[in-house]
Amino acid sequence: MTLYMPLFRLCTTLRAVSQLHAHLFVTGLHRDPSASTKLIESYAQMGTIESAKLVFDHFPNPDSFMWGVLIKCYVWNGFFGGAISLYKKMMCSQAHLTNFIFPSVLRACSGFGDQDIGREVHARIIKCGFESDSVVETSLLSMYGEGGSLDNARQVFDGMSIRDVVSWSSIISSYVQNEQSSEGLRMFSEMIVKGQEPDPITMFAVAEACAELGLLGQAKSVHAYVVRKEIQSNGALDNSLIAMYGKCGDLYSSDVMFDNIIHRTTSSWTAIITCYYQNGCYEEALHAFVEMQESNVQPNVVTMMGILSCCARLYWLREGKSVHCYVIRKAIDPECDLLGPGLIDLYANSGKVKYCQKLFDTAEEKHILLWNMIISGYARKGLSKEALMLFVQMQSLGILLDSFTLGSVLSACGDVCFSQFGLQIHGCIIKTGISNEFTQTSLIDMYSNCGFMDSAYRIFDEDQKRSTVTWNSMICGFSQNGNSVQAITLFDQMHSNCLAMDEVTLLVAVQACSNLGHLEKGKWVHHKIINYGIEKDTYIDTALTDMYAKCGDLEMARRVFDTMSDRNVVSWSAIISGYGMHGEVETAISLFKQMVGSGIKPNEITFMNILFACSHAGYVKEGKSYFRSMMKEFGIIPTSEHYSCMVDLLSRAGDLDEAYRIIRTMPFPADASIWGALLNGCRIYRRTDMVRSIVGDLLDIQTDDTGYYTLLSNIFAEGGDWDEFKMVRSTMRNTGLRKVHGYSAIEVD
Repeated sequence: MTLYMPLFRLCTTLRAVSQLHAHLFVTGLHRDPSASTKLIESYAQMGTIESAKLVFDHFPNPDSFMWGVLIKCYVWNGFFGGAISLYKKMMCSQAHLTNFIFPSVLRACSGFGDQDIGREVHARIIKCGFESDSVVETSLLSMYGEGGSLDNARQVFDGMSIRDVVSWSSIISSYVQNEQSSEGLRMFSEMIVKGQEPDPITMFAVAEACAELGLLGQAKSVHAYVVRKEIQSNGALDNSLIAMYGKCGDLYSSDVMFDNIIHRTTSSWTAIITCYYQNGCYEEALHAFVEMQESNVQPNVVTMMGILSCCARLYWLREGKSVHCYVIRKAIDPECDLLGPGLIDLYANSGKVKYCQKLFDTAEEKHILLWNMIISGYARKGLSKEALMLFVQMQSLGILLDSFTLGSVLSACGDVCFSQFGLQIHGCIIKTGISNEFTQTSLIDMYSNCGFMDSAYRIFDEDQKRSTVTWNSMICGFSQNGNSVQAITLFDQMHSNCLAMDEVTLLVAVQACSNLGHLEKGKWVHHKIINYGIEKDTYIDTALTDMYAKCGDLEMARRVFDTMSDRNVVSWSAIISGYGMHGEVETAISLFKQMVGSGIKPNEITFMNILFACSHAGYVKEGKSYFRSMMKEFGIIPTSEHYSCMVDLLSRAGDLDEAYRIIRTMPFPADASIWGALLNGCRIYRRTDMVRSIVGDLLDIQTDDTGYYTLLSNIFAEGGDWDEFKMVRSTMRNTGLRKVHGYSAIEVD
């Protein structure tokens, strides 16, 4: 039989193995245990586990080694459940157990995810006296670590008499894979202190730990250790170091590492593309993908996930479609099982909801990721009701929810103020125990959007592990609901407790100062923005411009605006509004012309600001011109606010008949603000005749604006129409409205 062993190594195809099997059968050598064992192994290597099992089944009284080889072959091919079943049959067959069996069985338990069976096998190992075998111990360590049983893994590790580099690597990897990277790094330090030299696999796990913790200094030390100890950097370690620097935000070092790789594989290119994506350098990631194609290196599914995400973040629909075609042409993911969520994200970001639905409907396997992506896609595009209907459909199919599902649904509830459904989702979170930072923050956002600030604050107050995102969510909720004082109070708490702040924290603080008119506090926040080294950000600069303008410091508002390198339509609208509210209409008009000249198209808010400026300065001709150009040149349909500005402009100028004509020709009924603008003009120019002619329209208005009723009653009183005066005042009393007294506010240091 020894003569045939080299022949097995020469069999590289299934046909060759079958021919050798036939020859052994004809010569009767198939009865030799060694021959049958090699046949089992050869068939398994060809991927035909069924043939391997047939050889085993036809062999009388297989020994322990043959059982072990078949179990190992099942594990090779990913049939973990089958491997465990074979182990149980072996136990029933009374076959003699050897230490060779247990590493494969433990690997099967790990792959199958059944810790209970793993513990039973562990008990059998102890009973057989193999618990001191180094290979078995390391397999036990890996099984417990991969299953998340870190206490058991550590117990096995501490009980090992001899700890080699494999066992150290295994325990370090176990901690890192179970989100305890700090403990993994501590174990690495202990390993070095005890004189055990690490290998590339150890350093791979250590690099991953540094990446997860974002420790750039530690990451550089790990890289230096690899270089100093001349640890042979295989491809996996190089790629891990690239990813490590990327997650730590050091793209320069990632680039240097990548440039030093001579033979760049798919994994190398994928690592650098992922680094660019994670750091927001989407265009650089796409450029790297083009270079990868020019280098004739084929991408894999993970590569394409990153590329699709880059196109989605950039809103590059055309390029995204090209990538989609490339995926189809290269058959990278024929069933779109893995790339489906990325494609839905791409089309959802570009507003192509029908494409998303088509991809979802044609997917053969609708897994949780696919459901999550389409629900979040609908929610992001304002199709909240459709998102909630999908969620209901998902639940009716019995698909298990996760935190991302619940967070997306809560976002949809908040957008449409569907608080009752949101309460049910809150109950579901409590019932299922799916509570983490994402769900807690989503609950705060949902309750805030629905106006239930007490509920939002209760969740915030009960959260013992508040992150920066949680604080931001609560501060933003207060600010958006008109509770800017509470928003500033929370911001001050963050600062006094030395908690980490980011761009969003400072942005919301500036907006709260703007709402309150707190100039000195706004300056203090601006000072902190500079001290924290926050990079120039369009959103923050726009908020600062708006804050300074609303607080009366127009010079500082203009200075911030002029230093902005990237101005969008919101930035221009803010500075135009600032000059308009301070009566400097000529400057506001000049800025509007500069904005259009720079190629930025004004939006509804821009026109509302310029019309407001014209209204309060009496620029009737200019106001009419902007109102016409809004529709004819820019295709913007006027809203109630725009009509209100126009009616106010004409009413202030005394052209009440034209103002009334505009109200009558509006495509929708006039609200209290529009009638109020006309009423104010009637009072100024004493047009009681017009008030009498429209009194029916005025009294039909349903509003909680006490100013409207007060103005109307005062007009009736001034004209001596006391019956109408009493009727308006009676309406106010019956609806529970009271005249709001005027007040002034000052800022106290």
